[in-house]
Amino acid sequence: MDIHQKTRQFSGQLYKYTNVMKGWQYRFFTVDGSAGLLHYFLCEGEKPEGSTPRGSVHLAGAVICPSDEDSKTFTVNCASGDMLKLRAADARSRQEWVNGLRAVAESHTKAISATSPPLPPREHLAVLDAMGSAKTQLQNTEQADLALCRVLEAAGSTFINDPNLLLLKATSAASLHCLLQCYNILQRNQHQPARTGLVIDDD
Repeated sequence: MDIHQKTRQFSGQLYKYTNVMKGWQYRFFTVDGSAGLLHYFLCEGEKPEGSTPRGSVHLAGAVICPSDEDSKTFTVNCASGDMLKLRAADARSRQEWVNGLRAVAESHTKAISATSPPLPPREHLAVLDAMGSAKTQLQNTEQADLALCRVLEAAGSTFINDPNLLLLKATSAASLHCLLQCYNILQRNQHQPARTGLVIDDD
């Protein structure tokens, strides 16, 4: 991956996880180190000059974590409660992104702390990290539920005539729905204060 670093600005292409239906989508990311913002665009041709980012997040107070699911994935857990799940080309590229984003996040966290009321304490940032992990697990659960549905539907008449399989499918869907509702309730209660106001487009 080609990351260009000038005055704490760098850019490059990453995969962004959107949702279960669309999965991983290729996006072009730019980091504005002076403003402490991470922007992403639909493709490399969409440069910041004269175009609106598909999404943007503040890095101040953000927790950037390599994922343990593989050597390429990492998450950006923002102080606002927003979370981006990203995937680099390889382990080295991931480490470059993690190091660069952490440097910008730390710089802006210190700058804001020096001139404004303190950001959420470390314990709260740890909660944000845990929420990010919970969201990742929910996404994995959604994928497993879809895989289960595909297997059952492939069984054809066997599935339709077996009440136990029908019950299994219904229970899986109901459990997933319940977990998603619980997560949404926790997320709403977690950040009652105003959000960042920046665009987070799930595309």
